[in-house]
Amino acid sequence: MIVRLIIGALMIGAVYSVVGIGYSVIYRASGLMSLCQGDMLMFGAFLGLFFNKSLGLPFPIALLFTTVLMFLLGMGIQKFLVIPLLKKASGFASVILCTLALSYVLQNTALIGWGARMFQFPSIFKTNSINIFGIGVAPENALVLGAAILVMIILHLFMTKTKFGTAMRAAALDETAASAVGINVGVTKGVAWGIASGLAGAIGCLLGPVYGVYTTMGILIGQKGFAGAVSGGYGNMYGAIIGGMFFGFAETFISAYISTSYKDCISFGILIIILTFMPTGILKSKVLE
Repeated sequence: MIVRLIIGALMIGAVYSVVGIGYSVIYRASGLMSLCQGDMLMFGAFLGLFFNKSLGLPFPIALLFTTVLMFLLGMGIQKFLVIPLLKKASGFASVILCTLALSYVLQNTALIGWGARMFQFPSIFKTNSINIFGIGVAPENALVLGAAILVMIILHLFMTKTKFGTAMRAAALDETAASAVGINVGVTKGVAWGIASGLAGAIGCLLGPVYGVYTTMGILIGQKGFAGAVSGGYGNMYGAIIGGMFFGFAETFISAYISTSYKDCISFGILIIILTFMPTGILKSKVLE
């Protein structure tokens, strides 16, 4: 029982962590906040469904195409929506409202294109269960967990070991100094938005075979990912991982030992307590000016 709960908590916690990383990357790179990550996840799930089921592409290819298209969508949002808003001195609040509006646009686009019912991916594995520590686990669940952990590792290596990742971190710390040494700050910001969107789309495509695909699937996941990013330390990638895992374990064990009816109430109540006593999060991230 406990092993099954831990595996389930790790899976959903990894999902929240990846979504939370998207929020943190955008904030750390540009000092801005996006509220449409949950619906980016949903839209990625529908794109993956289209490539896999409608076009008949193998699931790995559908996942790759979805990630690339969502990455380009994120860069397009930053270039054609965020930058014009900032040039007009609309400010931080207008960008938040813009991404909130975009969230509804994505939901309604999916609603018009696919309708309101739930869709299922074609089976992507020949077996219905794999053995992990003596526990039968659906291979789709294991795929989500494995892919999420792999994404975290790759993103860590990209941000710390590559020149472009170093440039992104430098631009986030001091735009003026970064520009002075030849770093294209605009490009680093655009890539940050693209990474956030690509991550959400990829995890949405991976979740589709597990939970099905429907227009409101990203709402609560987006909220939990945001809560994880905030509680861990908003803008800190590692804080998002810690916060996401915390929420994954909290809601899994609350559901198992208390009630599924109270899991969201108690989880968000814990968030309020964390922010009351640690307003900058568990890792005490500094607020960007």
